[in-house]
Amino acid sequence: MECISVFDMLKIGVGPSSSHTLGPWRAAERFIGELLEKKIFPSVTQIQIEVYGSLSLTGKGHATDLAIMLGLTGADPVTIPIENISGIIKEIQESKKLLLNNSKEIPFDPKVDIIFKKEFLPFHANGMIFRASLAKGKQIKETYYSIGGGFVVKEELKRSKKKMEVFKAFPFPIEKGADLLATCKKENKSISQLVLENERSLRSNSEIDQGLQHIWDTMLECMYIGCHTEGSLPGGLNVRRRAYDTHQKLKGDLPYSTPQEWLLTIRKTEVKFRSILKWVSCFALSVNEVNASLGRVVTAPTNGSAGVIPAVLMYYMVIENHEANFEHIKQFLLVAGEIGSIFKKGATISAAMGGCQAEIGVSSAMAAAALTELMGGSTEQVLMAAEIAMEHHLGLTCDPIGGLVQIPCIERNCMGAIKAINAAELALDSDPANAKVPLDKVVNTMWETAKDMSTKYKETSEGGLAVGVYLSDC
Repeated sequence: MECISVFDMLKIGVGPSSSHTLGPWRAAERFIGELLEKKIFPSVTQIQIEVYGSLSLTGKGHATDLAIMLGLTGADPVTIPIENISGIIKEIQESKKLLLNNSKEIPFDPKVDIIFKKEFLPFHANGMIFRASLAKGKQIKETYYSIGGGFVVKEELKRSKKKMEVFKAFPFPIEKGADLLATCKKENKSISQLVLENERSLRSNSEIDQGLQHIWDTMLECMYIGCHTEGSLPGGLNVRRRAYDTHQKLKGDLPYSTPQEWLLTIRKTEVKFRSILKWVSCFALSVNEVNASLGRVVTAPTNGSAGVIPAVLMYYMVIENHEANFEHIKQFLLVAGEIGSIFKKGATISAAMGGCQAEIGVSSAMAAAALTELMGGSTEQVLMAAEIAMEHHLGLTCDPIGGLVQIPCIERNCMGAIKAINAAELALDSDPANAKVPLDKVVNTMWETAKDMSTKYKETSEGGLAVGVYLSDC
């Protein structure tokens, strides 16, 4: 069992991939931190990185090399101005020098010092080895694994004891759906109330509110940017942005100038089944088009699935409840984070390990559960909604064309969001006592399916659409 906060499941970062971009970025930061901790940072003369497995096979398309460089400079994915990224990368590529941790200049040629190796390291499909050469000829190396959702670990899991201690400090430790249901019943609390009590053992009420508000503001801004940006996505596939075109047809003539005003104007637009489908799809498209262009998004629980949760929450705010406020946002995010943590503990949220069922499937389950609680569902119905959403994503492969988080990834967020809403409605209209499949069974099944799935369907671009559709077709 491990301690997983809602702020672990929902992290602000830069696209296009939490495991292939944010993870390597954080690994580079962590390597710098360990050099500083060991007091050998001043002696570093060169750094070289080897990238393995899925990180290597789709690394170029996921900007893994760019993320590593940015991490080595000490840039923070949460705060770095997006418009500065291309300039930083261009300077490194042209000068063949890198300002390590923004303080020590070293020679660095990305074409030589970042090595892509197709073989897999034993612990996880997303492995990296960082090597630092020191002034007196010595060398130090560290191996990291990006395990999905921006989480980075070492094989020996040195921090596991600390994580366990914090987990035990939770007033309500949860590992499985059954634990969550039993504890909610015993304490007479909703899932969001229970999760909030756990979060309070880690941070103050104001810190929780500020953090969740920042997450929502980032989501809303991401949707806003995506709906107001036209053109094509970078990467070579020439994928046209569609959120802009859809938004133009839906938005009407009411004026607005900020994301918050935009939300209010959407509440005044026509509400029909087709228009609702289009709005939800538009919200999801917008987020993942921003993600695909190295924009700032919230991993929810990953970058590749970042559009599902914002789209469903936005649906609630502009369609279901025009009086929705921060308390509703907070409730939604707390539930979503807890459901995501159950999947991470019992299975995986990494497409490199489990295919797209581990990303879109999990995000859809998170969104379905959160929406169900907001709509007045019982704890049993919340868990039922999560189960329904995942059940109908089981076996979903990860096969990005060209290794880019674009086709079919962007559209899959639309489908995941719509399925989440449908799952919530099914659960709300059902008696959970009649349900045949509990949440924990579908978590186990997802993990067994992941283990049985061929590697070529796990974010390697070696199977499925990635080989069935030629780049020349695009």
